[in-house]
Amino acid sequence: MRSTRWRLPRPCGSSGSASACHHFPAQLSGGEQQRVAIARAIAKRPDLLLCDEPTGALDSQTGVLVLEAVERIHEELGTSTVLITHNAVIADMADRVLVMGDGRIHEERRNAQRRPARELTW
Repeated sequence: MRSTRWRLPRPCGSSGSASACHHFPAQLSGGEQQRVAIARAIAKRPDLLLCDEPTGALDSQTGVLVLEAVERIHEELGTSTVLITHNAVIADMADRVLVMGDGRIHEERRNAQRRPARELTW
């Protein structure tokens, strides 16, 4: 059963400063833009969250923050998440991994134990 109370990740600045909330998207950092996108995506508590390269334009530290938000959404709300990425390290945090090439599935595997986002480095 889904929790009825859940706080959205703070999209405004790494320290959560409210002043960043009053900027246009182009005035935000890449990490702030990603957190805003995640907050908007989960505002209606979807059953499925699709994330296309959520860390692609981010440094690894900010990427981990974004992945932690996605991880938290999955754990606390029970939201199923499909995360598409070229970063193979991120696959370690998934339950199920599909490797694709030329529009076809080349490999399917399940992780016996998922790694938390905070343990990932690239």
